[in-house]
This record gives sequence, structure tokens and C-alpha cells, in this order.
Amino acid sequence: MKSTLILTLFAFAFAISSCNSNKVSQSKKEVKMELSNKEKVVALLNSFNTGDQTPISYINPEKYIQHNLAVGDGLAGFGEVMKNAPEGGFKANVVRAFQDGDFVVAHTEYDFFGPKSAFDVFRFEDGKIVEHWDNLTEVTPPNPSGRTQFDGAVDIADKEKTTSNKKVVETLMDEVFLNGKMDNLATLINPTKYIQHNSAVADGLDGLGAALKYFAENDMVMKYTKVHKILGEGNFVLTMSEGNFGKAPGDYVAYYDLFRLENNQIVEHWDVIQPIPSKSEWKNQNGKF
Repeated sequence: MKSTLILTLFAFAFAISSCNSNKVSQSKKEVKMELSNKEKVVALLNSFNTGDQTPISYINPEKYIQHNLAVGDGLAGFGEVMKNAPEGGFKANVVRAFQDGDFVVAHTEYDFFGPKSAFDVFRFEDGKIVEHWDNLTEVTPPNPSGRTQFDGAVDIADKEKTTSNKKVVETLMDEVFLNGKMDNLATLINPTKYIQHNSAVADGLDGLGAALKYFAENDMVMKYTKVHKILGEGNFVLTMSEGNFGKAPGDYVAYYDLFRLENNQIVEHWDVIQPIPSKSEWKNQNGKF
């Protein structure tokens, strides 16, 4: 009788232990399955390659504000683009991504009606994507320094410097690009290490100076008129701006500039410049910014 009681108690304890173990395991599984907003964006863009339908659920079906002016608003507009995909579909390779509060920025190499370099910005509410901006341009050959639109550093560092790094970029945009003040340029940009990924510009401040000289001598403009957003995480900061670019007076364009910083100075730069179409061509009325 005593041994039967012991066996019964042992079995009961084992059952409780197994039950608790299953709960812990299930809890860990649920925690593991909860993706960050950045992970959701990467999964959504990667679904172009895999055909996985799950990431579509990361978009709020009742509220999806689209700022790509060639795409209709809401999930219906997104679906229309997917329906018109070429044979073999679209492809996406997320090269770098970071998060700033409710915003996620992705720098992506696309095969989207041809090879494209793009920045995508997504805004989240309650874990769902509710708004999207982007800027796309054709993929070009390497620039005079042999840099492509995608290579360079990818790792996020110095997260504790996010605010100060955004301030450095804000100062650059305000003083240099909006107001043409060059006195502080060598303080904001590292004069001995400035890696340039713009398709037509070489590394260093000399490369930037040569590009600006070429524009001046050929009646071309690169004018910023308004900065709409500055988003960053650690050593990466993205600006979204509007202005004019090209033969004077220049096309009306959107500038997306990505900067990497080290020791409070800008050391690397990627960009995408895209013309903004006239309002009569827009497929949604949300505006570019």
C-alpha cells in the first residue's frame, strides 16, 4: 500500500512537472514568435522572394496610407501592384534596416520592374503597419571610387548616440543643404574619411567639392527646400527631403539621404533621388511626404 501511494504521488508530481514544463515551453515559443517591428518589415519585403503570405497580416487592413504616388491607397493598391508583377515576381534584398520609435527604415536592393535601389519607411501603430513612404532609382554602375549603391557598413552601433547623431545630421541639413553655409562642413563630415555611395560622386570632401563645382559650371542645381523627416538608430540616420535637381531650374524631386556616423562625424553616405510626378499622375492623394 505504501509503495502504491509513493508511486501515485510520483506520477502526480511528474504530471504537474510536465504540465508546467509545457507551459514554460509554450510561453517561450510565444515570446520567440513575437517579432519586432523591424523584423516584420524585413519579413514583409522578403516575402517577395518566398511568396509567404503571413507577413501581409502585419499590415493594418483598415488603415494603410500609401505615399508611393504610383500605387493606389490601402491594401487594394498594394494588391494591384502584386497582381501586375512580371513573370517570376518581384525580388527584394534588404541590405540594412533600423528602427526609430514607430518608424522602420529599410535600404533595399529590388528587382521591381528592373533593378532598383530603394529606401522604404514604414510607420506602425499597435504592431501593425499603417503608413508607407519610399524612394526608388535605377541601379547604376559603381561610382568613381568603385562604390555601389548598396555596399558599405551594415551593422548598427552606438545606440546611445542616436539623439546626438540625429542632431549632427539635422545641423548638416539646416546649415549646408538648406542655407548654403560651408564653414562647419569639415566639422560635421570627417575630412579624412568620407565614403561616398552616390553614383556620380567620389569619396572624400574633395569628391563632394568636385561634384558641386561641376554643377555650378554646367548650370545644374542640387537644391534642398524642405526636410520632412530625420529618422535614426545609433550610427545610421536617414533624412527625407524635397527640392530640385538637374539642369536649372531642376526637376522637382524627393531626396532620401542615409548617413553613417562615427565619433560625432559623418563618415559614409548613400542616397536615392527620385522625381516627384505632377499631381495629375498620382494614384493616391496622400502626397510624397
